Amino acid sequence: MSADSQAIQLAILAGLAAKSKKATEVIALDVSARLALTDIFILASGNNERQVRAIVEAVDETMSRHGVRLARREGFQECRWVLLDYGEIVVHVQHESDRQFYALERLWADAPVVPIPDPDEPATVAPHANLGQAPHESATATAKTAQSISPLDFLANKY
Repeated sequence: MSADSQAIQLAILAGLAAKSKKATEVIALDVSARLALTDIFILASGNNERQVRAIVEAVDETMSRHGVRLARREGFQECRWVLLDYGEIVVHVQHESDRQFYALERLWADAPVVPIPDPDEPATVAPHANLGQAPHESATATAKTAQSISPLDFLANKY
């Protein structure tokens, strides 16, 4: 079983918020098949405690603005490893040295990665191929109708 579309969109929302504060190594792991408590872990790193705090505040503000309630926050006073629990997703913001030491990616290496788009690069979304056409016509029609969207378009959705 994999994470549902709402959890994936929440993960993208949180990941983009973390990236907006220059978080490094932002990845999302679909842990839904292995863990009953949540669907997706988002991992992000900061260079120092101040940056970790800024990343946490940006994620929390973005999620709150979109109506997503924070169930629990741990580690905020030290800002070495802060955990934000939103139910369907759990955000881990770690100081770079703690991220290397605890290596959560290694612990969850078998979990599928949920791609978090880069906020600076527009993504291309192609519509479904037209089934009644020859392959070369379908590819041409798809290329002509592909739309360019920004990852920030995800922030406009209400949750």
